[in-house]
Amino acid sequence: MRVLSSILVLLVLMLSGTVVVPAKVLVEEVAKSLPREVDGFRLSGAVTSLSGQELAASNEYARTGTLFQRSANSQGFGLVGAEYLSAAGEKLKVNLVRFERDSDAYSWLTLFAQSARSTNQGADVRLTREIGTTSFALPGRIAFFKGTAFVTVFEAANPGTNSEKLVEFATAFAARLQKGEGDVPILVKHVPKWEEAQANAQYFAGFQSLKGSVPNQPVLEAITSEGDADAVLTSYGNAQFLLVEFNTPQLAGDNDRAIMAKLIELRQQGQPVPTSYRKVGNYSVFVFNAASEAEAQSLIDQVEYAQMVTWLGDNPYLLEQAQRDYYETTAGVLVSVVQASGLSLLGCLGIGGLIGAVLFNRRRAQQRTAAAYSDAGGMLRLNLDDITPQSDPGKLLRP
Repeated sequence: MRVLSSILVLLVLMLSGTVVVPAKVLVEEVAKSLPREVDGFRLSGAVTSLSGQELAASNEYARTGTLFQRSANSQGFGLVGAEYLSAAGEKLKVNLVRFERDSDAYSWLTLFAQSARSTNQGADVRLTREIGTTSFALPGRIAFFKGTAFVTVFEAANPGTNSEKLVEFATAFAARLQKGEGDVPILVKHVPKWEEAQANAQYFAGFQSLKGSVPNQPVLEAITSEGDADAVLTSYGNAQFLLVEFNTPQLAGDNDRAIMAKLIELRQQGQPVPTSYRKVGNYSVFVFNAASEAEAQSLIDQVEYAQMVTWLGDNPYLLEQAQRDYYETTAGVLVSVVQASGLSLLGCLGIGGLIGAVLFNRRRAQQRTAAAYSDAGGMLRLNLDDITPQSDPGKLLRP
């Protein structure tokens, strides 16, 4: 039972015929990352581990051929298993694989889900965002990925049902893991209607071969990536949609020429070919088993390639770029100064006018309510020069 989850994960790769290379991670580091207590469950017993060499050398995986060739040689493939016990005696088991990239963990999750579909363990296995970054559930088992970790949690005593305790434990365990990028790989978002398509998507991170990922399609044998490409496979009804991204224009161009030559050869031999194929930027886009070529073309038309140019050496236009940046910065400073000065002037005028209006209205109100007349505008006037004659108050009119 301690390697049951790993067997299912490896079964994905055997079924698909696709070689996916896990990244190098030390097993000891993976074992230390397991939390000691999760949601009332405590880590019980020793943490078991299997390396890539042990997996490749075992009889269980001997027929996988080159499946674990590179992972065995890397001496860094890390998978650990552990048991957690609650105070009531409930036992849950956890298998955890950690990679260097989030996309590798997501790839294993999608292939694990496809394995469950192919082996009839779950006819409607769909990826959701309920636990971790992305997850899915089987009877008595929950699998998810978050950051660089791929995790399966299952019940030892009652493997046929997903209890509430299992869901709560998996949710709490996922909360202990580092978030990483916190999203699915960006390539998944480039397929048509990706929010719906990701539920059944398969992701191949740094694949060596796509042979067998779509049954009875020999054109995929023409794709050579040397581990420098990613791909996503999903479905729209009966149509299967494969999007391959090569990391360099040269690799994309070489593969496009090889694919076109292979298509000509297959048509001449009367063998199956894709309903439609097109190169879009560094993407190679295939549509298989579509109802019509128009439907296939419609799906491909929705793919957009976001071009990004980077210089491997010194940028020959560095001086022009620096000058353009200087002009844009200077112009931005001048515009900001003018805007700030104008706003300050308007603010001063507005505040000054408001204060003046308040004082003016206040003085007018005082004059209207004054008890005596004054030719000084309501103010006292000092008779310092003794020129102004003194008035007899008795001769003045009463109020």
